Amino acid sequence: MQNPWNSKDNLAVAYARALAMDAVQKVGNGHPGTAMALAPVAYTLFQRFLRHDPSDPHWLGRDRFILSCGHSSMTLYTQLFFSGYGIEIKDLEEFRTWGALTPGHPEYGHTAGVETTTGPLGQGVANGVGMAMAARYERGLLDPDAPQGASIFDHNIWVLCSDGDLQEGVSAEASSLAGTQELGNLKVIYDDNRISIEGDTHISFTEDVSARYKAYGWEVLEVATLPTGDVDRPALEVAIQKAIAQRTKPTLIRLKTVIAWPAPNAQGTSKSHGSALGVAEIAETKKILGLNPEEHFAMPKEILAHVREVKSRGAILRKEWNIEFATWEKNNSQRAQLLKRLRTRSLPKDWKNSLPVFSADKEISTRKASGDVIQELSKVLPEMWGGSADLAESNNTTIEGGGSFLPKSSAMKGANPYGRIVHFGIREHAMGSILNGITLHGLTRTFAGTFLVFSDYMRPSARLASLMNLGVTFVWSHDSIGLGEDGPTHQPVEHIAALRAIPGFAVIRPADANETTQAWIKILENDKACALLLSRQNLPVFDRRQYASAENVGKGAYILKDASKGTPKAILIATGSEVYLAVQAQVLLEKKGIPTRVISAPCLEWFDEQPQSYRDEILPPGIKVRVSIEAGIKQGWREYVGDHGSSISLEHFGASASAPKLFAEFGFTAEKIVENVMRSLA
Repeated sequence: MQNPWNSKDNLAVAYARALAMDAVQKVGNGHPGTAMALAPVAYTLFQRFLRHDPSDPHWLGRDRFILSCGHSSMTLYTQLFFSGYGIEIKDLEEFRTWGALTPGHPEYGHTAGVETTTGPLGQGVANGVGMAMAARYERGLLDPDAPQGASIFDHNIWVLCSDGDLQEGVSAEASSLAGTQELGNLKVIYDDNRISIEGDTHISFTEDVSARYKAYGWEVLEVATLPTGDVDRPALEVAIQKAIAQRTKPTLIRLKTVIAWPAPNAQGTSKSHGSALGVAEIAETKKILGLNPEEHFAMPKEILAHVREVKSRGAILRKEWNIEFATWEKNNSQRAQLLKRLRTRSLPKDWKNSLPVFSADKEISTRKASGDVIQELSKVLPEMWGGSADLAESNNTTIEGGGSFLPKSSAMKGANPYGRIVHFGIREHAMGSILNGITLHGLTRTFAGTFLVFSDYMRPSARLASLMNLGVTFVWSHDSIGLGEDGPTHQPVEHIAALRAIPGFAVIRPADANETTQAWIKILENDKACALLLSRQNLPVFDRRQYASAENVGKGAYILKDASKGTPKAILIATGSEVYLAVQAQVLLEKKGIPTRVISAPCLEWFDEQPQSYRDEILPPGIKVRVSIEAGIKQGWREYVGDHGSSISLEHFGASASAPKLFAEFGFTAEKIVENVMRSLA
């Protein structure tokens, strides 16, 4: 039973609204209106319902809170200030300025209490779906037999979102999947204020959102505003309690609000969405709130002491949880050991021992090789799970025998609420964001696949994964014109270069099956955002008795086959399926008396991380004749081939034909490589 709401709570909410106005006014930009309207909502959650302990933002038993409408960051910052997460008045005064703990949009890893980076609308909703899925999967690893709601690992994921979030397609995809998955631990509060930058949202958004979410399979609860325009807090609390009691389906609380309430002139206007209210309007609003209009960034000591009591509440919750955890730990020694390892994201001893080594006797596609590696990894890494956007057989991303991650009620064959195979459906946008949410939740390692050309649909989540430094693995197969007859709509051309443009994002394109094994090793050891680009077509497997060891993959680029004698006169640098063409060209060049070095460069980002001495050893500055070979645009390759080098690339869309025909027609042949070298030498 919650304590009665009292006058100090009312004042705290009033000061939260004032802080939102003051912070935006001081810096001269920001989004005050939503933060003003949502102040009582966020306050109610953080003070009265959310399971959290400000002294330990990473407490395993906590609920997660996501502010999907990240532009309203002051909604979150004021509650982190109230709760004692390390934000103080000084930080609110520095809102949206250099080095502040209070950047314009919440940033994961930068501010304690921020569970995910939000701002691109819809992403937070999809992250929440991922966190809810992760919570269920982790429960399956650690406490699968506990009754529903009775495990110490049971907790809720709370998302606060806006009209803009629910207009974005990514949230629709994710919400649809959440309904199928019956994610009873997911609670979304939808701020239905009917205002966006261009005005009333009904100029573009008139659907019945409640009906849509009911159709997805969600519980939908509606809370109207009070006649005054303020949030009906008692009705909201009733809805929150109902949402907490709902354990078999996700819940949407559709909350009517008035943006910028109670500002006399700004409330209900689009201007209040993204502009400072102005000195006069703020003063009048403070008077309505019963505050001193002459005070700025005010917070009376007695009100701060009152709101900081939530720290005691959190400490009690965690103390109780710790007692239960100690009992669980005592009764589940093996699972406790697993949890200890998962919390540090470390890998078990000898985890690499069973990984496949492929024979050179048979050609194999790198997508197939990756699938074989995933099977072996899954045997030693129970925390590894994933799936695809309805392309498992093409991507080879299915963990055989892992069971389909589906609720108990599902009639589908192989359904298992703790299954390891996630069927994302044809929802690439949401799949990427869900992967981020799963990884943010903290204990497991996940991956998912589609065709490389559809990485366009996933770019926002790939960018955010890199921005947040998350260990997410995007598996993108059918990586070039080598996929053949599906034609130019499915053949990536600019995608490899575009992905390489994302800062900190490793783009890995292995040349053969054994490079694929080594790439997976580096991926898991690095634990950073990356893309694994894989061939549809079979590729030769290099005989490592004649070529350098694939263990060099972790360096990003290495000498696969050096010149037969003396210093090379030419260097061929290739990735993926084109490496074999470089090897064929080397033979022809050596016959012409031109000593040639072949570099396999599976990951330029990893190569760039190597010491300059290693990079100069692989690409000696004195050797100017260099040719890059990659079945995509040449953008980015000049840095490696230099002013005197050249690139064999694809500067136009593909066509529908067999892979060998396309490679021949578009100049990806050993003979074409030789011509380029001869021109450069001349």
